[in-house]
Amino acid sequence: MRITLLLVVALLSACQASLPTLPAWQSPQGLEHAQLGQIVDVKTGALLSPAQLVERLAAAPRVVVGERHDNPDHHALQLWLLRALAAQRPQGSLLLEMLTPDQQVKVDEVRAAIGAGQAPQDMLRALAWQPGWAWSLYGPLVQHALRQPYPLLAANLERREIMQVYAQVPQLEGQASTAQLVRDALFEQIRQSHCNLLPESQLPAMLAVQQQRDRRMAEAMLAAPQPSLLFAGSFHARRDLGVPLHLQDLRAEQGLQVLILSQVGSPISAQSADFVWFTAGQVEQDHCAVLRP
Repeated sequence: MRITLLLVVALLSACQASLPTLPAWQSPQGLEHAQLGQIVDVKTGALLSPAQLVERLAAAPRVVVGERHDNPDHHALQLWLLRALAAQRPQGSLLLEMLTPDQQVKVDEVRAAIGAGQAPQDMLRALAWQPGWAWSLYGPLVQHALRQPYPLLAANLERREIMQVYAQVPQLEGQASTAQLVRDALFEQIRQSHCNLLPESQLPAMLAVQQQRDRRMAEAMLAAPQPSLLFAGSFHARRDLGVPLHLQDLRAEQGLQVLILSQVGSPISAQSADFVWFTAGQVEQDHCAVLRP
């Protein structure tokens, strides 16, 4: 028994030792908050160490990680997590909300060029990187992924597809993603994110775009080599509103794990995720102020 216990301790220590060093906090808010750095199993309320989180996620065939797009700590933790998971088992694929299918050929060409020792000097141009996604935040993760043996895959809609949805709202198939509670919650999120200034007549098309994006991400995960990892905005990642509902409608939710990166003071419910990692926060700005009369 003593020998067995020593072996278990040794294995756990080896797993902990193999993890990359956690990044320092970069955001300015909440550095004294009691939640800062906590990882919570939201189903049980149990606190987890980074090693325990990695162990649980490493066993999942599909993992969705939700971020706040402008929080540098979320991007740093995503890169850490990608490295930590790859150290535990081979990574099958990485999918990004920030890439669209018309960029996939360029992504594959850049990966091939890097593999041949001919990395492009102008990476943004080579990838046709969209300026709406700050390269200062996404660049380190993308450049790391491009140097790995697993594919980096697009998971979003192209602009032409979005315009098609606006022109003619398609019928979404599936019971989970089309439930009225889901639609109502997304309608409210869309209203608030557009400062409650959108005409009601535009909401159905906006909702359709949101849900078609979620469906595309789910379909991309379904087609991607496993274990697959998707990085997307928190609303896309949520179990009760986003991609997981579409995986359920596609009968591909088995084994899925959802981690939400959340700023301290912003709770995550057990209906939304499996795990939450609390980070430092950005200074809140009232983006609607300039739009109000």
